[in-house]
Amino acid sequence: MAADEEWLLATVERYQGSLLTYVGRLLGQVDSARDVVQETFLKLCQQDRSEVEPRLAAWLFSVCRNHVRDLQRKSRRMTAAEQALIDRQRGLEDEVATAADGEVESVHELLAELSEQQQEVVRLKFLHELSYKEISEVTGLSLGNVGYILHHALVRLRKAAKVGGE
Repeated sequence: MAADEEWLLATVERYQGSLLTYVGRLLGQVDSARDVVQETFLKLCQQDRSEVEPRLAAWLFSVCRNHVRDLQRKSRRMTAAEQALIDRQRGLEDEVATAADGEVESVHELLAELSEQQQEVVRLKFLHELSYKEISEVTGLSLGNVGYILHHALVRLRKAAKVGGE
C-alpha cells in the first residue's frame, strides 16, 4: 500500500467519528451526516497531501461545515413531512439523552442555552479537541473572536451550573 493510501486510511480512522458527531449535530440527520463526511473524505483524496496535512483537522471540519451550510441553503424549502421526520429524530436523540446519565443531560441542557455559535465553538474545542487556530479556520472567525466567544460561553455555563446546582 502506498504511503498516501496509508495516510488516507489513518485519517479516516482518526477523524471519521468526530466528523460524524459534528455534522450530525449540525444537521440533525445521521444519514445526511454520513453523506457529508464521505464527500469530505472524497475531496481529501483529490487534494495535495502536502498542502492539507499541516492543517488537516481544520481542513476536514471546514469542508464538512461548508457542505452542511450548502445543504441547509438548498433545503430551506423543506416540506412539513420532512420537518416532522427531523423533529422525530431529534425527539429520539432527546430520549436517549434522558435515558443517559443525569450529568450528561444537564450538560446538554446547559449547552442548549447558548447561542448556536457558542455551542459550535464549545463543541469544536472540548468535544473535538480543536485548537483556537483550527476553530478559527473552521468557522471563519478571528482567533480573538474564538477566544472571546469561548470565554463568554464558559462564563455563562458556569453561572447556569451554579444556579441549577443550588
